Amino acid sequence: MKRIICLVGATATGKTGVGIELAKLINAEVVSADSIQVYKGLDIGSAKPTPDEMQSIPHYLLDVTEIDNADFSVSEYRRLAKQAIDYILVRGKVPLVVGGTGLYINALTYPLSFAQVKADNELRTELLEKEKAEPYILHRILEEVDPVSAQRLHKNDTKRIVRALEVYYLTGKPLSEHGNSFQNPDGELEYSPILFGLTMPRELLYERINIRVDKMIESGLIEEVNGIMRRGYDPSLPALQGIGYKQLIAYLSGNSTETLEETIELIKRETRRFAKRQITWFKRDKRIHWIDITQFATQKDIAEHIAQSIYKEEA
Repeated sequence: MKRIICLVGATATGKTGVGIELAKLINAEVVSADSIQVYKGLDIGSAKPTPDEMQSIPHYLLDVTEIDNADFSVSEYRRLAKQAIDYILVRGKVPLVVGGTGLYINALTYPLSFAQVKADNELRTELLEKEKAEPYILHRILEEVDPVSAQRLHKNDTKRIVRALEVYYLTGKPLSEHGNSFQNPDGELEYSPILFGLTMPRELLYERINIRVDKMIESGLIEEVNGIMRRGYDPSLPALQGIGYKQLIAYLSGNSTETLEETIELIKRETRRFAKRQITWFKRDKRIHWIDITQFATQKDIAEHIAQSIYKEEA
């Protein structure tokens, strides 16, 4: 079976840097598993690695779709990622999947059946009309039938909430169970994964998140968002629901009562909440080998530890 390595964890744990160091050690190329980095032009706010940061390590699944593509899905991600993984393997390299989008990781490491659940346009129309009549009602319904997915999805992410409810109503099984209970006898697992997760004490993680947001602002996130707005994109697009983009668009368009300073603090708070949801998601996966990064001096040291663990597991 085809072997892939996965490096996961909450935002700001250093996955990108560790992944690049690990790729150099194990002859790997990186496949991103980030639901915002797939969009062209969403660079600073998604912490998309720059060419210099990549250090000549090829990266895939970055900039694969336009901001106004409202239909990019987990199944589309899976299709493109599989193409990249097979391309990496056929050239004798190791596929290294790096990212914090849990459903993307599961799409590659479990035989997900929900991707084969065809869209029901009549049901979707009914759900959207219900949401229009009573905002956020769909998220409340999802909390009742699929609390795991409800915790993962923001109440404004109507597109993905509708999809989660669609899967539930058509299969009788929550979306989270299709990807998180991992009991799908009809599916076929295409890859044999080894998963590693980066972790650290919660207080330190939150401090790193705050610093990271400040650095994004200093690096030109506001200018990036201004450029997106000048291009006339609909603020309700799924791509622009990403943390940082959503809050700054509201501020810059005058649709927010917060000052710039308050908006930045809001971004930090929402990012901390997002990290907490990521931790909850990944902690359910008992396959993950967790690594406390505070036990190592450098990202290279972490990568060397992971590389040694991979060699032991494959021996």
